[in-house]
Amino acid sequence: MLNSGRAQGGSGEWEQPFWQQRGWILSAGFLAVLLVLAVLFAVTGDGDEGPAGSSGDPNPAPTSKPSDPGSGSDSGDGKGTSDVRPAGCRTDDRDQAKPTKAPRDFHWKANGTGLVPVSKAAGPLKYDGPVWSCFAHTPLGAVMAAHSITDHLSYDGWREVVDRQVVPGAGRDALIANRSQDADKSTTGSPDAGGYAGFTVLSYDETQATVMVLVRGMGDGGFGSASVTVRWRDGDWKLSPDPDGTVYSGVSQVSGTDGFVTWEA
Repeated sequence: MLNSGRAQGGSGEWEQPFWQQRGWILSAGFLAVLLVLAVLFAVTGDGDEGPAGSSGDPNPAPTSKPSDPGSGSDSGDGKGTSDVRPAGCRTDDRDQAKPTKAPRDFHWKANGTGLVPVSKAAGPLKYDGPVWSCFAHTPLGAVMAAHSITDHLSYDGWREVVDRQVVPGAGRDALIANRSQDADKSTTGSPDAGGYAGFTVLSYDETQATVMVLVRGMGDGGFGSASVTVRWRDGDWKLSPDPDGTVYSGVSQVSGTDGFVTWEA
């Protein structure tokens, strides 16, 4: 369902969920994979979840008034007319509190063989092929972007997603180089509703957010977690990988849902 931005050497790993991909596990720096779970669960050497906000991108997005060449000015405040949004994208950005529950209007939307949480209040509001965009400039908007953008990285159209929804820099270049070596994940088959279980916002301000996603395991009913960093750029949330192209960090086995906001059908 989710997929990492880092794959290795044409091994077909993009045919598998991200937690089963060797490149994703190695890039996160883990010592062992919990094969008995056959899913997300990978543990770090010290068992920690990893630091929040570990994007490390050398080209940070503008934080306030400065403008990006060719993109118009972006104040980054998300609250006034100076925040330039893409055409046709208007969201309610008033709620700046970290979420304690899932959006009331959230529902699951099929993406290939996966199901992604979406919301009319938090986003995405625009669907242009594989590019699902227009997220609220809020913590919940960052949550929805972290799920949606990463989930599209394994399917056909991933390059357009990277070009339009990943912060430019060494991280994006490495992501493209690594992802290009592997085949697209098949879009045939029934969507799997067993993936995403919840989330928590580790850190947030109006320029950057780090979201930890909780993924349901298989067999013994366990869970695994990984953090994703997004940045506000060009009027929307963009994925911000590490300089080596790593999308997920701080991957851990989790015993339950305590500390996470759970998705409820």
